[in-house]
Amino acid sequence: MDGSVNFSRTWTEYKNGFGDLNGEFFMGLDKIHAITAERRQELLVLFEDFEGNKTFEKYDEFAIGNESQQYELHTLGKASGTAGDSLSYHRGRKFSTFDRDNDGLSDTNCAQLFTGAWWYRSDGFCQYCQLTGTYGNNDYEKGVTWDSFRGPEYSMKTAVMMIRPRK
Repeated sequence: MDGSVNFSRTWTEYKNGFGDLNGEFFMGLDKIHAITAERRQELLVLFEDFEGNKTFEKYDEFAIGNESQQYELHTLGKASGTAGDSLSYHRGRKFSTFDRDNDGLSDTNCAQLFTGAWWYRSDGFCQYCQLTGTYGNNDYEKGVTWDSFRGPEYSMKTAVMMIRPRK
């Protein structure tokens, strides 16, 4: 939202959550897992760029595994919206941080390389989106990116992920 919170954090910090509920924060992977394991959830991702353009992408199902499963993004339903689907590329991937490399690449830690934690892939590109990158960094894939909306070299002004029970 404003770059006031550094999202280049450890595995434990992502597990437990961090930040300020009234500003920038990450709920915590344990909490996200608990919510998505309890009942079916949907995901809404909202974006705003620095020109004032607002867009969204909605996924009709969303769930992640527990810590022993490295918080794998195991459920991601049908996408709809105006931002384009950049997250489906990450379905089935485990969460990685700079201190816990689960991307499957032997010689690269995508979380270290791209300055954020995410469900990185080991084949092809590390990501087609990353909402935990460095705020305002427009270097290739290092910012808060959603490739199908503004491409890999545009860091969003605002990116918000919200989950709620599926109707």
